[in-house]
Amino acid sequence: MSKHEKLIVLAVSLGVILNPLNTTMITVALPAIQQDFQLNATDISWLIASYFIISAIFTPLIGKLSDSYGRRLIFVIGLLLVVVSSILAPLSNTMIVLLIMRGIQAIGTSALFPAGVGIIRNVIQHKQNRVIGTLAVFATTSAAFGPTIGGLLIQFGGWPVIFYVNLPILALGIFLTLRYIPKDEQSSGKDHSWDIFGILLFSLTIIAWMIFLLGLEQEVQIGTLTLSIIVTVVFYMHEKKRENPFINVNFFRSNLNITLIFGQYILSTVIFFAVLLSFPTFLQSAIGTTSRTAGLVMLSLSIFAMVMTPIATRWMERSGFRIPLLVSVGVGIIGVLMMFMVKGNSSLFLVGLVLAIIGISNGIQNIGLQNLLFTFIDKADSGIASGLLMTSRFIGNILASSLYGIAFATGMGNQNMMTMTMVLLFIAALLFPGMLYVTRRNKEA
Repeated sequence: MSKHEKLIVLAVSLGVILNPLNTTMITVALPAIQQDFQLNATDISWLIASYFIISAIFTPLIGKLSDSYGRRLIFVIGLLLVVVSSILAPLSNTMIVLLIMRGIQAIGTSALFPAGVGIIRNVIQHKQNRVIGTLAVFATTSAAFGPTIGGLLIQFGGWPVIFYVNLPILALGIFLTLRYIPKDEQSSGKDHSWDIFGILLFSLTIIAWMIFLLGLEQEVQIGTLTLSIIVTVVFYMHEKKRENPFINVNFFRSNLNITLIFGQYILSTVIFFAVLLSFPTFLQSAIGTTSRTAGLVMLSLSIFAMVMTPIATRWMERSGFRIPLLVSVGVGIIGVLMMFMVKGNSSLFLVGLVLAIIGISNGIQNIGLQNLLFTFIDKADSGIASGLLMTSRFIGNILASSLYGIAFATGMGNQNMMTMTMVLLFIAALLFPGMLYVTRRNKEA
């Protein structure tokens, strides 16, 4: 790879890290934000959930925009939106203003992954899977390190610092993008018609299901569940009849592999994010460590996931997808089974070992499922496919958040951890038949 291509990859990577970084970095700032704005628990839940909901809706939408109007243009617009939100969010004097700024930030960061992957697939001609693996390393690392970075920075400048930390990343990203990423080619022959009603129905579907999932912490809301199912069916029927739909449901119906890959990615994300959410608090509340020690122990999860991603990429280049992905499922099941051993009196070594094993499993699955997806997707659809992949991640995040709320509703004890572990073991086992199916024709892909 030439120096020019490496700088393009760096520019895209700097954009890709912003969504996962800002998703997890704010978690350590919530107590300070809650105190400053006099918020209740519901307000805090919506501060987090609104980011996921907006990201889930806008990532595939902006991915389609990037396919139609140019990946570089959409990438730059996304970076500029994050600049605006990062400057103005710390100046918020009300919760509403902060929510609006976080919404702008979510829209901006939602543009960066689908547009970035589209840029890579158009510009980088050799070893694209390895390059996409690099993006996965950046994304996984920034998400896992987010709480640690946020915790360190807040000590020096309070919660506004978690927004200002974006600015040097953005400055370098914008410079490299304008300097090294080629301008978009003219697309006069493209069909720019939009399925507006389909977009609205898709948005309503995501919002309805997110509200239902968030409400599981209190009770199963039959009315919300019914509404979610009805909206989903209406969305499906509408898209099924469209010649140029927003989401080609007929394509998914006739390409079960792609549908299953998105499903597998959701399940994989649930396991990873549930562990990422629960273990820091369990370490402090049940085992009795300091926040700094908890952060250091959590590095085991992020470091092993990060290290495993490039190793898995090369492994799949040599042997195909099947063996690495099936091994990742086996390793993940072992890691979740070992969670049954984690108690309030457990050693930090045991906790770190469990986190390392789960990190290894996630590192392989994350990059493996991404690269496997693109073996079924044309380059012209890279943006929308990448957007839907990230939507799958956001759905997994919401499911993990709901699981966390349900499992630990009565406290952070051994029995609560066991409850969550039993659910995660079931999810880990579900991954195995799915992996067998989606890799059956890609043994040497």
